[in-house]
Amino acid sequence: MIRFFDVVFSFLGLLCGFPILLALTIIGFFDTGSPIFTQKRVGKGKQPFILVKFRTMKVDTASVASHLASASSITPFGRFLRGTKLDELPQLWNVLKGDMSLVGPRPGLFNQEELTLAREKCGVFDVRPGITGLSQVNEIDMSTPDLLAQTDEKMIATLTWRDYFRYIFLTVAGKGSGDRVK
Repeated sequence: MIRFFDVVFSFLGLLCGFPILLALTIIGFFDTGSPIFTQKRVGKGKQPFILVKFRTMKVDTASVASHLASASSITPFGRFLRGTKLDELPQLWNVLKGDMSLVGPRPGLFNQEELTLAREKCGVFDVRPGITGLSQVNEIDMSTPDLLAQTDEKMIATLTWRDYFRYIFLTVAGKGSGDRVK
């Protein structure tokens, strides 16, 4: 049933949000010359998938977790996108395709070995990764891999319909700040 809501909400989000997506893409083109950012991430069953976001950092920034990147890599428009969480909108495509859910653990990178091991122990890879969830609304990011994995495990074990909608609402309302940069 969660997949049904994921498909409906992501489709409606992409359809209704198309003018915003188009405008942000055009502005992003002027900001970096390459407004769309793709990156291989760890998905359900530890299978790779390509995550799609709006680019918030300079094109030549190394492909590392956000908390390891320098704040000077973030462009002025990227700062706006991150602050408003609009950089996440293209991930609705990942949800529609089935790579992700609206609610679930944030997908990590394959080079985040400590996080991958912690999540493996907690059974986090049994579910689709998500755009938002318990960790995100509580500002727990990938800089604390054990805490993140334990929080993801708790969310997976206790997720209800009420929580699913609450995490989405809290995220849209601005709760949480996403992964930090140094």
